[in-house]
Amino acid sequence: MRTGRAGFTLIELVIVIVVLGILATQAIPTYLSLVDDAKKASAKANLGALRSSITIYYAYKATPMGGESATWPSITELRDNTTVLNGPMPENPYDTDATKNNIATGTALGVVTGTRGGWGYVPTSGVIWINTSTAGVSENGW
Repeated sequence: MRTGRAGFTLIELVIVIVVLGILATQAIPTYLSLVDDAKKASAKANLGALRSSITIYYAYKATPMGGESATWPSITELRDNTTVLNGPMPENPYDTDATKNNIATGTALGVVTGTRGGWGYVPTSGVIWINTSTAGVSENGW
C-alpha cells in the first residue's frame, strides 16, 4: 500500500516542457518549409496546365475546324470556363488580392499593367506567368 502522494514532481514537469520546446523548435521550421514547397509545386503545376491549354487552343485555331488562323486566346476567352479551359481558372496559391485567380494584362513576361495577384498574361504572344510579388517566387524562371 502506498502512503505518499501520487503525481509528478516539478523537476519532471520542467524536463518534459524543455524537451517539447526543443522538439517544437526543430519541427516548426520544417513544417513551414514543407508548406512553401507545396505552394510552389501547386503553382508550377497549375501554370503548366494553363500553358498547355493555351498552346492547344493556339494549335486548334490553326486547323480547318478552328478557322485556319492560329491566334492566341484573348483574356476574355481565357476567363471563359469553356473556350480554353474546361472549367474554372486554376488556383494561384500566391494570389492575395481581392479577386481570386484574376488575369492581369501583361506587356512582357513579369510586367503587368495594374496590380499584382492571380495570373499575368500577354494575349499577343500567349505568355502566362504567376503574377505575384512574393519573395522567392521566380516568375521569370518558371
